[in-house]
Amino acid sequence: MILPIIFSYVQVKPILEARQKRLSSVEVSPDLGLTMVTVSIRPEGIVFPNGEYVGWESIEKIGKSTVNCFVVEHEGVRPIQVFSETTNRMCSLMPTQKAPSMLIAGFVMHRIKDIDPCADTLRKIATIAPVVGRVLDTATGLGYTAIEAARTAEEVVTIEIDPGAQEVAQLNPWSRGLFDNPKIRQVMGDAFEVVQTIEDQSFSRIIHDPPTFSLAGELYSGAFYRQLFRVLKRGGRLFHYVGDPDSKASGGVTRGVMRRLREAGFARVVRKPEAFGLVAYRRSGQGL
Repeated sequence: MILPIIFSYVQVKPILEARQKRLSSVEVSPDLGLTMVTVSIRPEGIVFPNGEYVGWESIEKIGKSTVNCFVVEHEGVRPIQVFSETTNRMCSLMPTQKAPSMLIAGFVMHRIKDIDPCADTLRKIATIAPVVGRVLDTATGLGYTAIEAARTAEEVVTIEIDPGAQEVAQLNPWSRGLFDNPKIRQVMGDAFEVVQTIEDQSFSRIIHDPPTFSLAGELYSGAFYRQLFRVLKRGGRLFHYVGDPDSKASGGVTRGVMRRLREAGFARVVRKPEAFGLVAYRRSGQGL
């Protein structure tokens, strides 16, 4: 399978610098930093080893955008962004110095200040280690959580409400494991509704990393937490992302989330500031 070339301003910077220096070739990444290839520098643009060509106008366009990743097409380049008719929101792939994040309605879906999305994901996963048995991931996004959890879990079931977000993930080189790992099962639908159809005590671990409260308030509700408690096995653990514990907005949300998780039945709820979230525990002998 021939994979598309995906660029951001990070990848075209060395290309533009090589052009200024009048070099004949330069090493670049065609997949947002995962691999490197050598391209030829020509008067009309750059040429990849397979003959694919990108003109200078397109390269300069990419270099001016710090909030979009681009896919190279025969007509030039286009930003990786999709307007979702399901949610009436714009989803786009946002570059960082490492793995990209996703912008939904202007909200960044990962921590990117003094950290990258990969390290952000690892911190979340570490709070419920060891990640064993079956794992429920309530909000797929770019799939980084599901991909990381699948390294040690028996199976990961991940839920995504937005076909637009799925379309963005399909173009993201860092999301490929989401689509080719047999241990990951994707479910399209509203997590609030999908979880109600899951059998009791189906999962050993749950990762609940929802969009911000203003975008998905129902995923912070007591009714939803009662469903998460129901599908979590006795002795299981739930990680819930809530945001920066030092911010005024997240502080209020965190207090409400902790109270509702306890009311839903979780025996213990512990703050995990290093992961901007909470871990809720279901006791081994705890019934429904």
